[in-house]
Amino acid sequence: MWYALLLLSALAQAHQKQLLLVAPTLLQFEDGPPIYPNHRYIPGETVFFAFQVRGYAASPEQKIHLTYRIEAMDSAGVRMVEEKKGEIEAILQAEDKDWSPKVRHTLLIPPHAGPGDYRLVASLKDVLSGQEAKVELSFPVQGRLIEPSETLAVRNFRFLRNEQDTQPMNEAVYRGGESLWAKFDVVGFKLGENNRFHVEYDVSILSADGTVLFTQKQAALDEGAPFYPKRHVPSVASLTIQEGTRAASYAIQVSVRDQVGQQTVESKHTFRIE
Repeated sequence: MWYALLLLSALAQAHQKQLLLVAPTLLQFEDGPPIYPNHRYIPGETVFFAFQVRGYAASPEQKIHLTYRIEAMDSAGVRMVEEKKGEIEAILQAEDKDWSPKVRHTLLIPPHAGPGDYRLVASLKDVLSGQEAKVELSFPVQGRLIEPSETLAVRNFRFLRNEQDTQPMNEAVYRGGESLWAKFDVVGFKLGENNRFHVEYDVSILSADGTVLFTQKQAALDEGAPFYPKRHVPSVASLTIQEGTRAASYAIQVSVRDQVGQQTVESKHTFRIE
């Protein structure tokens, strides 16, 4: 008797459809064509993802019940957005015998994401049959590569002629009436609970002998508690050089404070006025 039951169970399993997660695709927009093969995403861009389901089981009443989970991770395996969970429940009609349920998902790449190969992992479970399926897609993100630091630090300081410039000046030389622009990145600040961070900085202008000529307290502040941890703060400083300013060498100094990690750092950079 037991042998017969085991045989029937084995035959039932042999004839059971295999749960499949098919056609996982990154799209140009929702329900649009596939993304171009050489496409490289950038921070702040939206990712459109979809897949279909086949091989699901149906109850005698022709009900189906599926659950799914979608995770998005950066190149280090850190989740960049909260996982997406969902269910598919339906009653099949006669015309639905070849129906393939479709799951759609969109996510925003965090604006502060770094470069690397990111991953989408979709997991599927058939509640009725107990079968599970999984698929993984990789997609490249083209972000700025910024050297990390264990302690608070200023990276990539560059002088610019205009705020929109992408290339730094070969020589930091300005004239009266012009605007001085400088950009830099703050790294190495500590994260608190829920990825909380708080970075602020003062900007000072120094003469060649180190005398402080001007200071703007708390020139900028960046704080928050994003789901995806922030590892660098892009920063900017600017000032208008007054007409008649004496031609000489000067320095701009940024004094950065990490309020969560109780760290401070100063970074000084020279320029000339002609």
